[in-house]
Amino acid sequence: MENTMKVLELLEELEDIVDEATGLPLTGKIMLDAEEIFQIVREIRLALPDDVQQAKWIRDERDRILAEAKTEYERIIREAKKQADYLVETDDITIRATKLAAEIKQDAETHARVMRMRTYDYVDKMLYDMQQKMDELNMKYFGEMYTSLETTFNPVSYTHLRAHETGRNLVCRLLLEKKK
Repeated sequence: MENTMKVLELLEELEDIVDEATGLPLTGKIMLDAEEIFQIVREIRLALPDDVQQAKWIRDERDRILAEAKTEYERIIREAKKQADYLVETDDITIRATKLAAEIKQDAETHARVMRMRTYDYVDKMLYDMQQKMDELNMKYFGEMYTSLETTFNPVSYTHLRAHETGRNLVCRLLLEKKK
């Protein structure tokens, strides 16, 4: 209690010094004897109870321990995440799932190839059948037409042509014969 009283007395003395100090005109500042102020501050420090010094040391120590704990906590979390990632990668379920996924992908690719080949076969068959139908229709309709045309252009005798000759045809025939 005695030290607390001394600290309060020293603080009052410090206030008195500031109150009685000579002011600098137009600045609002005062002139003090620095050595006298430092001497009072040293006495205050010496008069502070050991409990205050110990409390400061405890606070500083607490801050240091909390900082170390936080650093350790962050390190442990990083290592735990690494371990969890490793366990997930090497876990039997993950390995089996990866293998099953590869098998499913392979099956899908095989099925796609088979479907593509079936599609090509189907299109090829359809084109072949269409060509067969076209050949049949060609023979049916164009065959009759060719036969009909062949009979139309059978050679006709000159006498037959002369028998059907008209005035206009006669002029054409005479012109053609003259050119020869």
